[in-house]
Amino acid sequence: MGFLIRVVINAFAIWVVTLIPVLQVFVVPFPPGETLQMVLTLLIVAAIFALVNTIIGTVIKVLAFPLYILTLGLIGLLINAFLLWLTAWLTHWWNWGLRVEDFWWGIVAAVIITVINWVFGIILRPRKD
Repeated sequence: MGFLIRVVINAFAIWVVTLIPVLQVFVVPFPPGETLQMVLTLLIVAAIFALVNTIIGTVIKVLAFPLYILTLGLIGLLINAFLLWLTAWLTHWWNWGLRVEDFWWGIVAAVIITVINWVFGIILRPRKD
């Protein structure tokens, strides 16, 4: 259940990022591109992003641990942008998916996605009685 919630939150965060045109992050929906196809595309892209974050992101973060210490955690911004770019690269083989046109704007998009995930993580965290 937690994975599904994370996918829905990621889909919402990616959708919010696509609403900011200066970031040059787009989601190309399935044809014919109606609302349902857009929502399904966002959910699939978010699931791929969650899997990339879980599998590849964990390995990269463990290997980059000395860089986290050296840069006081700022390397995390580059790693998150790389994971977003990697998700876009994985979905570019089809005629739908995530498109990140500029890596440096991808860093800003990754920061926005991280902040949205953090806020929803605080709101939806199970409370201990």
